[in-house]
Amino acid sequence: MKDITLVSQLQSLQSSRPEAAPKAAAGFAEALGQAIQDVNRQQVEADQAVQKLQTGGAENLHEVMIAMEKADISLRLTVQMRNKIVDAYQEIMRMQV
Repeated sequence: MKDITLVSQLQSLQSSRPEAAPKAAAGFAEALGQAIQDVNRQQVEADQAVQKLQTGGAENLHEVMIAMEKADISLRLTVQMRNKIVDAYQEIMRMQV
């Protein structure tokens, strides 16, 4: 049985990227853009899997559900990261200089 915990999903996200090893000189913007592209790719893959299931092309419901959960977890992680960044920005803006 496949391990579907959050930690294993995050590790699979890291290993599933073909260019997973970011260059040492890569900037934050490039890393953020790559992460958003990965989330988008997983959303598209999940949508395609659902469409295949609806049209009868997919034989394994389990794999479709895994693709949907991967997409959901990666999107929730991205939203949480965005919330933390916005909170940090707001906290910095409230500081009195």
